[in-house]
Amino acid sequence: MSVRILAVLAAISLTNLSAHAQQASTSRLDEIIKRGTLRVGMTGDYKPFTYLDKTTQQFSGFDVDMAEALGKALGVKVEFVPTAWPKLMKDFEADQFDIAMGGVSVTLDRQKKGYFSMPIMREGKTPIARCADVGKYQSIADIDKKGTRVIVNPGGTNERFARANIKDADITVFPDNTEIFHEIAKGNADLMMTDASETRYQQKQNSGVLCAVHPDKPFDFSEKAYWLQRDMALKAFVDQWLHISMEDGSYKKIYAAWFD
Repeated sequence: MSVRILAVLAAISLTNLSAHAQQASTSRLDEIIKRGTLRVGMTGDYKPFTYLDKTTQQFSGFDVDMAEALGKALGVKVEFVPTAWPKLMKDFEADQFDIAMGGVSVTLDRQKKGYFSMPIMREGKTPIARCADVGKYQSIADIDKKGTRVIVNPGGTNERFARANIKDADITVFPDNTEIFHEIAKGNADLMMTDASETRYQQKQNSGVLCAVHPDKPFDFSEKAYWLQRDMALKAFVDQWLHISMEDGSYKKIYAAWFD
């Protein structure tokens, strides 16, 4: 083989290696910045984290404001992609969005598919019931009795928690998470076990009617975070943005607007 042919082959090899290295160095973070849009998956049914107004088709909530702040930090627009708890995993795996926000709980099943940001909130499941009945539902044993009507929204950690812990009480799956608390208020269900932050919010929204049951001492431990497609560069950016936001007061300001 001539020296000239060897030189040509070497040049082709170097070109291929360079192209491969360039491709390997392109992260999801790079793609988002180049695209100019951050795609955020949201269920739109979990106040105060996320709510989709069916008339205006506009999202609002704590994590909506946080998503807008993240987009600003990235220098890109934010595109909210509607999803639902029963198909959140499927949509995530289908790459429908770059990040899932809106009260997403950290679970090991979700961790298998992507990365979680640093935690934004410590959580746990606790009951919310009519205020007159708070004393009746202090423990799982109190709740798990024949005749007790537990209501849950479909497909998320609330339903999984209820089915794992309730054997004798009746479990009803109610499809509309934005209306589910009205079912308790109207007497069509006795209680719901959900995240402590949501029970506090709904107690505030339904003052004197619905009361959170020991939200400071939930039945289990969980955390909320942002669920990212598997990219270390994106995770590093989101974690650093969260760290700065928590230190400079930005996070506290958004939190106060929705929870205080």
